Amino acid sequence: MCSAVLSLGFSLSGNEELWVQSVLEMPKRRDILAIVLIVLPWTLLITVWHQSTIAPLLAVHKDDGGDSQRDLAAGLDSKEYCLSERDIVEVVRTEYVYTRPPPWSDTLPTIHVITPTYSRPVQKAELTRLANTLLHVPNLHWILVEDSQRRTPLITRLLRDTGLNYTHLNVETPRNYKLRGDMRDPRIPRGTMQRNLALRWLRETFNKNSSQPGIVYFADDDNTYSLELFEEMRSTRKVSVWPVAFVGGLRYESPRVNAAGKVYGWKTVFDPHRPFAIDMAGFAVNLRLILHRPQAYFKLRGVKGGYQESSLLRELVTLNDLEPRAANCTKILVWHTRTEKPVLVNEGKKGFTDPNVEI
Repeated sequence: MCSAVLSLGFSLSGNEELWVQSVLEMPKRRDILAIVLIVLPWTLLITVWHQSTIAPLLAVHKDDGGDSQRDLAAGLDSKEYCLSERDIVEVVRTEYVYTRPPPWSDTLPTIHVITPTYSRPVQKAELTRLANTLLHVPNLHWILVEDSQRRTPLITRLLRDTGLNYTHLNVETPRNYKLRGDMRDPRIPRGTMQRNLALRWLRETFNKNSSQPGIVYFADDDNTYSLELFEEMRSTRKVSVWPVAFVGGLRYESPRVNAAGKVYGWKTVFDPHRPFAIDMAGFAVNLRLILHRPQAYFKLRGVKGGYQESSLLRELVTLNDLEPRAANCTKILVWHTRTEKPVLVNEGKKGFTDPNVEI
């Protein structure tokens, strides 16, 4: 524009030239100011949005040490942090740890769970499932008795890793009691000697005049147990009883209970005239009764199949003494399940997989 003015033939003084230059620079300043006024609000808006989005994530990382420790204590293996109305999701992974037994209570009776076990491919799987149930039961003592010449490393490690209160015993059933030809001798039910050893251990460990309350329960390793069952048995005065599912060729077997809440017989097809026609998983005994009746054991000889329970209970109580539990024996809280025997035909005689890998 200055050149245009000069080309018109005008002569400008020094002051006039400065005025013209300032006039020419004014649009440039206005343009810069306009740009600043436009850009600055957007810059501030983006900055504030960015900080509001990142700050919670930074807080998550900052608190991750304390929060993850709390999650570990609660037995959580993952936690998701989702921001509302945002598409940002961060997943914080933490290592899983086993839940240990509930704190010991000085007011609850101890439940002594006696489990006989023997070596087989599914042994560890069965005991792991049972241990995971027992971990949720307060004041529980697990007496695990192996049918073997010595306590095996597999069971020793398993018991140690569970964190349960336990006693590890072993006694081997003599071969002439256990087998006859290729078949088990039905007169010697599996687990008899192991259960008797546990009863002897209890009598040698606890004084019969001890005021410490306790309950004794025989829990085979292939059954399934509701947690409610253990609370039902905890108040047993002498012998408490309840139904058991999947036994005797029936959906369940059960004591018969009259309107007065007394047991008067048995809902079973197999030999219903047995003194106590009940499954091993269907009763619990007060520890004091076990201690005061030292003659009470499971009979090893001269007992027909299905009479093992009767051989013990007839030394402890009469039918009238039985205490029905599980809503007067109308609820199923234990199932006589069995793990399917695995088919290992592809292992061959020498074994295909590494025999040192514990299953």
